Amino acid sequence: MTVNMTKGQQISLQKSDGGTLTAVRMGLGWQAAPRRGLFGKRTQEIDLDASAVLFADKEPTDVVFFQHLVSNDGSVRHTGDNRVGGAGQGGDDESILVDLQRVPVHVNQIVFTVNSFTGQTFGEVQNAFCRLVDETNGQELARYTLTGGGPHTAQIMAKVERSGGGWSMTAIGTPANGRTFQDLLPAIASAL
Repeated sequence: MTVNMTKGQQISLQKSDGGTLTAVRMGLGWQAAPRRGLFGKRTQEIDLDASAVLFADKEPTDVVFFQHLVSNDGSVRHTGDNRVGGAGQGGDDESILVDLQRVPVHVNQIVFTVNSFTGQTFGEVQNAFCRLVDETNGQELARYTLTGGGPHTAQIMAKVERSGGGWSMTAIGTPANGRTFQDLLPAIASAL
């Protein structure tokens, strides 16, 4: 069963049978919003990029993004860059896979971000979402709709953090500005 999350909402990543999740996929989907032009509606391609920043307490230790597809320890993997989007409400345009059992014990948070590498604002994007999927069976666990448009070029989407013996996910949804994850580090710090 999917939980449609709201900003700030936290969910446990315990399975309904009491077991713990072992592998999850954070999926990102979007479409470029059509714009009215001199010759009718047209759609501009928008390159959104998903990134995952791994933290030990509040210190970044590694990052996975389109230029570094696998974390140094191999526990987090980006499936590749999509420069045009298009899935919108359907499938994922970009995905980041996390093998929760392989995440090093010193890493206690993984923050997922999305930024417009080409610099368009979220006012030019529609049907954007991030979702968390149980990678072992394909079941969607949670979905967070990136709504609101606005003049920002990035969002701190969500974080997965160790919670007791398992993991939990928090929808963050904080607007930010930047073309890369490096530009977003100050905004990420306030979400930890």
